[in-house]
Amino acid sequence: MATQISNQFLTLADGNQMPQEGFGLYKITDEKEAVNAIKWAYEAGYRLFDTAQMYENEEFVGEGLRQLSAPRESYFVTTKVSEANQGYDQTKQSVVSSLKKLGLDYVDLLLIHWPVHQHFFETWRAFEDLKAEGLVRSIGVSNYGMVHLEYLATKAREMPVLDQLEVHPWLTEKPMLKFNAEHNIITQAWSPLGRGKRLDDPVLLKLAAAHGKTPAQIILRWHLQNGIAIIPKSVHQDRIKANADIFDFELSPAEMQQIDGLNTNHRISKEPEMVYEFGYQYPY
Repeated sequence: MATQISNQFLTLADGNQMPQEGFGLYKITDEKEAVNAIKWAYEAGYRLFDTAQMYENEEFVGEGLRQLSAPRESYFVTTKVSEANQGYDQTKQSVVSSLKKLGLDYVDLLLIHWPVHQHFFETWRAFEDLKAEGLVRSIGVSNYGMVHLEYLATKAREMPVLDQLEVHPWLTEKPMLKFNAEHNIITQAWSPLGRGKRLDDPVLLKLAAAHGKTPAQIILRWHLQNGIAIIPKSVHQDRIKANADIFDFELSPAEMQQIDGLNTNHRISKEPEMVYEFGYQYPY
């Protein structure tokens, strides 16, 4: 399968490289959809595939990757440890299970999906040990704020190379992005398009018309120029290809500021409330 669309890479703090744009697999729980989406994404140039234990699709992702018949080193796989699997022993056992489902000897990036107070440090210690054992190449976190990262730094042997956060034009998270950059932590945006709820915004429509692109492509390009990694998702072949076609144009500084101006600090995710419902708490 020939790559049709170019990508670009970011160097993580541990020296490993990661594609800046990846393919998200959140809520893709049908095996045929997952296998097709991975095939189409690979053909469009995606080389990073992002899943999680919580998504309950690691086996489907593994099948999709197997059907690519591509060299293992040609693609980058991320998975995440769920809240229920945190704790030292539970984390290690769950990662072995994830690798079996994925059909892989290692994952390129392992993330803690949400910070959980009860197992905060022991889960990270398991991550450090899994990396030392070669089962994962890089380790990071998801949905960690400044307080979580500062707390982790008090005992960690090594710090996360990446923090996956909800970031989009309506939740720009500028202070958090600045904090991560200052600590050599890559920010990766999940839901980089704000789940597509405001693609009809007049600012985006105007910029899309000016560049001959879609509003979604404008947003994804804005992320790239901010140095943010992204994992857009879709099960539609045309959208998968379009979301990868963002490397042949550039937004001006004034256009970047126009998109920044859409920020309302609006969080679309309900997951933090879900964490509280499960009885977990943040460190502070």
